[in-house]
Amino acid sequence: MDLTEISDRMEIEQLMVRYIEAIDSKDWNLLDSVFTHDAFLDYESSGGPSGKGEYPTIKSWLQKNLAIFPMTQHMIGKSLVEIDGDTATCRTIFYNPMGVPVNAEGIYDPTGEELHIFVVGGWYNDTCIRTEEGWRIKEKIEEQAYTEGAFPPFE
Repeated sequence: MDLTEISDRMEIEQLMVRYIEAIDSKDWNLLDSVFTHDAFLDYESSGGPSGKGEYPTIKSWLQKNLAIFPMTQHMIGKSLVEIDGDTATCRTIFYNPMGVPVNAEGIYDPTGEELHIFVVGGWYNDTCIRTEEGWRIKEKIEEQAYTEGAFPPFE
């Protein structure tokens, strides 16, 4: 590897870290430094909208749908990165404990004081491009592999 490839790989790794930091801290504006303005995102395997959606639409969907989770903690592994000029394909494994508030009976309750934890795992399949602002994700396809536990019941 030459210095450019090493630098590219480090930037792409930080891009993936910035993505999970934005999601877990619910810093939705930080996502603007992760995705291109015309990116396509596909979260269908985890209950997202069917097919791919444009970044602004999916950003709003993430903000709305993740609001019920006061706790998420994405843990990612090293990405398998293949760089071809100004484009890179990346596959990153994730393990994602998620917590939702429940009441004393274990039923979902937005005012509940206890957290019910379940885990989602899978891979992020990303196409990244080099931009004037650095590497950005042009396409993200979440590939959910499993869920351990379940969302608590509703009343």
